[in-house]
Amino acid sequence: MDDNKIRCGVIGTGYLGQHHARIYAALKETELVGIVEADDARAGEICKLYNCERFSTAEELAKQCDAVSVVVPTDKHCDVAVPLLQGGCHLLIEKPLCTSLAEAEEILAAAKANGCIVQVGHIEHYNPVMGYLENAVTQPQFLTADRLAPFNPRGTEVGVVLDLMIHDIGVILALVRSPIKHIDAVGVNVLSQSEDIANARISFENGCVANINTSRVSQKKVREIRVFQPANYLSLDFMNQSGHFLRKEGSELVREEIPIEKDEPLKLELASFAQVVRDTGQPKVGAELGKTALEVAIQITEMIRAGQGG
Repeated sequence: MDDNKIRCGVIGTGYLGQHHARIYAALKETELVGIVEADDARAGEICKLYNCERFSTAEELAKQCDAVSVVVPTDKHCDVAVPLLQGGCHLLIEKPLCTSLAEAEEILAAAKANGCIVQVGHIEHYNPVMGYLENAVTQPQFLTADRLAPFNPRGTEVGVVLDLMIHDIGVILALVRSPIKHIDAVGVNVLSQSEDIANARISFENGCVANINTSRVSQKKVREIRVFQPANYLSLDFMNQSGHFLRKEGSELVREEIPIEKDEPLKLELASFAQVVRDTGQPKVGAELGKTALEVAIQITEMIRAGQGG
């Protein structure tokens, strides 16, 4: 065991968790100690691939780790996270933080009581596109975000707002940096028991308006954002890590491609998490921002259900 490396574990090595395991095993600053995985075949495969150990409980894994990724279904986040925090483990909890504000408070309280860091896996904040936006967005007046995905039963323990729209909620809250004044929302159930298509319009105190379209029953994948400002218009693609802006030059509109250095957002996110754990620093997306994004997502979800008569 290398004492200089952050000892990491992963709970849940399904579709997304397997990538947490892969990256912890590959990063020079981390060592993948082990995993907790209910499926025997999957556990065997991951342990063999990344030369790590399988633990039977989260608590046993936590004893051997400095930091753990919680990548189980959202409705299990709180049950898994709280005992780990009580055991003194720093956590990266995949988004959304959990399914209710009461659970969010419980996680925050456990983190605070045990001096632990909680980073929430809002991955787009680590996308190089977001790095560009954070500098370029100075006076947003209107934003539109589109996030469309083909149907996948994974993630349907929550509606599309908590599953996908929460990415854009987190991004927009970070870019607009103003309290919310008003929200309107509509949604439709298609293939699951909760909304699969949703639209939200968020008005902020500073006058900015954001319009978010989300679907998990689309024929194609889209992850795009457009930002309108007094002097320019930005159009960026989170998936392809590309974009352009239009700016006014006299009476002309000049288009320029945006140079974005491409990289894997999850790798950047986990490397940042390891650095925060090493320095006992503040994560870019801490539990407070994760909770705020959750709060807005729950408000939108409740508005949609009320509108459906549910």
